[in-house]
Amino acid sequence: MSREILLLVDALAREKNVAKDIVFGALESALASATKKRIHDEADVRVSIDRETGDYESFRRWIVMPDEEVTNDEAEMGIIDARELDSKIQLGEYIEEPLEPIDFGRIGAQAAKQVILQRIRDAEREQVLNDFLDRKEFLVSGSIKRMERGNAIIEVGRLEAVLPRDQQIPRENLRVGDRVKAFLLKIDRGARGPQLILSRTAPEFLMKLFELEVPEIEDGLLEIKACARDPGLRAKIAVKSNDQRIDPIGTCVGLRGSRVTAVRNEIGGEQIDIIVWAADPAQFVIAALQPAEVVSIVVDEEAHAMDVVVDESNLAIAIGRNGQNVKLASELTGWTINLMSEQESAEKSEQEKSGIRSLFMEKLDVDEEVADILIDEGFSSLEEIAYVPLAEMLEIEAFDEETVTELRNRARNVLLTEAIVTEEQLENVSDDLLGLDGMDKSLAAKLAGKGIRTRDDLADLAVDELVEMAGLDVEQAKALISVARAHWFEE
Repeated sequence: MSREILLLVDALAREKNVAKDIVFGALESALASATKKRIHDEADVRVSIDRETGDYESFRRWIVMPDEEVTNDEAEMGIIDARELDSKIQLGEYIEEPLEPIDFGRIGAQAAKQVILQRIRDAEREQVLNDFLDRKEFLVSGSIKRMERGNAIIEVGRLEAVLPRDQQIPRENLRVGDRVKAFLLKIDRGARGPQLILSRTAPEFLMKLFELEVPEIEDGLLEIKACARDPGLRAKIAVKSNDQRIDPIGTCVGLRGSRVTAVRNEIGGEQIDIIVWAADPAQFVIAALQPAEVVSIVVDEEAHAMDVVVDESNLAIAIGRNGQNVKLASELTGWTINLMSEQESAEKSEQEKSGIRSLFMEKLDVDEEVADILIDEGFSSLEEIAYVPLAEMLEIEAFDEETVTELRNRARNVLLTEAIVTEEQLENVSDDLLGLDGMDKSLAAKLAGKGIRTRDDLADLAVDELVEMAGLDVEQAKALISVARAHWFEE
């Protein structure tokens, strides 16, 4: 019997071109599975075959767990019972009991062979997959072998890959036998079918196509820094030249448009805007919004957003059909872009100025003229007035030193008073409210002043109530209430 096992392992290893150890492992799994059926389906059985002699042993085993966590007595054992059998056993180790080895002939040679062949097929597929990954091929090409519920199954060398319906370019008519290129999106090792998941809509696919058509990219003379796509309709790519002698846009377009046309033909005629990447975010956004011309731009670093002003005649171009141009520009640059006309910009600026003016007049007890001077000099908060270097404020021609000192003292007193009030209000606020994502001391103090002192108090609020109480926008209020209510659903 032992010799028979060794001969079987040797024959299968040579026939399937896999390591003998894989065949031994498959055979151990088949014997263990058959032994389990004789004992209990939920039992844990281990079979060990001697690689030299072919002799094998069978063991039933139980993993040692805390007593309160044991749910399957057939394969788990509490630590107390386990220590009675072995005083030195630790959690996570196994208690084993030898079994009489099952007769290999009785388990049915056909059933064992099926298990062994399946394990070998899995090992073969894993080996082919590893060989493929070693080549670092992210842009793959192959023939469509069949269509399954809209998904295209593609033969890539010795592997099968799937191009899911949602990763296909809209209105693209793929047929069996077509040769297609695609980007390797991910690898699903748990899949029973094709493990390579492809995409023709990913921005990376467009970048790889340009790498294929533009040798200067592979040579490092050009670099694609970012890409955004509305698959099948329009795309934007940002390119950077690492050699001053090379025009990045002209190089990507090619002689008479040959290079960009080759890329477009591969992706169904998708319109491609090629722009020059800029290290300065504002310059990058201006370039990304082309063909629209930008009048002015205001950067809000904290919100990672920009207010971009274009004249009325350019507004429609900047927005694009169904907002496509501004959406792609935002994805390309990574910044939220708020487009507005000059009139809208002026209205927003006046609204913000009005709010700051009211704050200064109320908190500093000054008239409108003084408040406007501060605003015109670039001050927008009490903190700035209180703590900017004295020399900067003394440069304001309209104020003498006495006025500057008085304004700074008033601002500091207001901030100190507000800090004391905040701390007093926070004394009655629960830790579970303060610890919420999106909550800070200032907001918690404001809510405490309205009687909201615990997480459940906040969770009971409607979105519009929170918006009115705290002055948050609707999305912020929704997010905060969702976080506050999360523990209800966990329980």
